[in-house]
Amino acid sequence: MSQSAALPVLAEVIRSGFTEGRHHGSLVLLAADGSVDFALGAPDAPVFPRSCAKPFQAVATLRAGLEIEGPMLALAASSHSAESFHREGVRAILASAGLTESALRTPADLPLDETEAEDLLRGGGGRAPIMMDCSGKHAGWLAACVANGWDTDAYLDPAHPIQLLAREALEEATGEQAAHAGVDGCGAPLLAVSLTGLARGYRSLLLAEPGTPQRRVADAMRAHPEYVAGTRRADTWLMRAVPGALSKMGAEAVQVVALADGRALAFKISDGAERARGPVLAAALRRLGVSTPDGAVARIGSAPLLGGGVPVGEVRAVI
Repeated sequence: MSQSAALPVLAEVIRSGFTEGRHHGSLVLLAADGSVDFALGAPDAPVFPRSCAKPFQAVATLRAGLEIEGPMLALAASSHSAESFHREGVRAILASAGLTESALRTPADLPLDETEAEDLLRGGGGRAPIMMDCSGKHAGWLAACVANGWDTDAYLDPAHPIQLLAREALEEATGEQAAHAGVDGCGAPLLAVSLTGLARGYRSLLLAEPGTPQRRVADAMRAHPEYVAGTRRADTWLMRAVPGALSKMGAEAVQVVALADGRALAFKISDGAERARGPVLAAALRRLGVSTPDGAVARIGSAPLLGGGVPVGEVRAVI
């Protein structure tokens, strides 16, 4: 039996009344005092947080002394959709340091948002480093390097000062030493920590003292959620609908959410299936008692399966 199959089923794929597939994974819910309230699978085992690490990486940017606030700080912690305001923001961060898009070491990519990608291709555009969803984070790092006189060519080296600050911020917030080091999709250093540590790390951002780098990042993300994700993304919907919530997705179906009262959740779908993320997130929120008058939780949880262009089933959470 594979390691993935040994984990519990978090979501089922139901087509025409038949269970077509299952998505396994791990999940943890924290009570307001930070203790584990509910857990499935192996939430204490290390995982790569992918873009769920970005708030801590933005903390590093502030600790490096970069003067950045509001939407631009939210963009530095983002997995953006490459909508026009995202691209303009990335250019503004770079320009503030006398840099252009050529300084970015993000791989050329299409927008994460399918609508934006289709519009770009329809208009004759193509892949570019600024379109990559991590370009806001990279722009923040580059601007911090210029502010400190650090090498901007080697800013992705794990031994670079900005990356040492990023590692420190992640390990401090999660209360864990990284269990493994790797390379993220954008080329940045990637550190493995547990889901429980991630949930506690997000909780620590919300509960930090006002004015600290941690709280400044959390406040910027919550005040400008469209810069963290995009106008058609679940993180944006959730942070708009639930007062004080901090939400961030990561690749390979990792998700972390912290609530203003100290409760938090984190999960990973072990096969990385994005189609299971929304249903599991909605179910976890409901288990925490979160509801939204605008139907945002239901919208996040909707994952219909189509047959001939019409719904014939769904991906549904079983937690």
